[in-house]
Amino acid sequence: MELTEAMRTTGTCRRFRPDPVPDDVLHRAFEVARFGPQGGNRQPLRWVVVRDPVLKQALADLYAPLWEAYPGRGSARRDRPPTRAAIDADHFVAHLAEVPAIIVVCAELAALYPTDVELGRLSVVGGGSIYPTVQNLCLALREQGVGTAFTTLLCREEPRVRELLGIPEGIITAGHIAVGYPERPFPTTLRRGPVERVVFADRYDRPLFDGG
Repeated sequence: MELTEAMRTTGTCRRFRPDPVPDDVLHRAFEVARFGPQGGNRQPLRWVVVRDPVLKQALADLYAPLWEAYPGRGSARRDRPPTRAAIDADHFVAHLAEVPAIIVVCAELAALYPTDVELGRLSVVGGGSIYPTVQNLCLALREQGVGTAFTTLLCREEPRVRELLGIPEGIITAGHIAVGYPERPFPTTLRRGPVERVVFADRYDRPLFDGG
């Protein structure tokens, strides 16, 4: 698959077929994903591939109440009929335990070096050594016809997830990826806002590209 096509069609898959994802497919994806950029080549990423039905159900049980309390979800449903995306999101939560695999994204805390912890705002820089590799994994799976849904919502239950999966001290959770073959065809292209709205020249108030 050509890289641009993979990038333009690797969206969030919320409906999966029950077919298992073979080990060789996963291995091939992890093999190339590990080359994602990271600070100091510290290689902080660790992965737990959860396929045991009991463990998947336990993760799904932790996830469901977090989704119910997700900000804006209730008011959005009251104000207007649910969109297809909203329906698919609810379906995803209701059937999370049936997804062929849930990959728990972990990272060695000591190998992260966030430089923004004293700015008085949410610290995000540490993720720079994590999430490029996560995206690499999603792209590598997409190349093999496997869909993914990346979520960070379950990180709120990190202590319980760590206990459930035997994740040791010093290892954090940074996200969870539902993995499986999609029930529907992949999109031909994803809908995103135009480049002209988000790219600036020298100053934030000067668009780099002409919107006309």
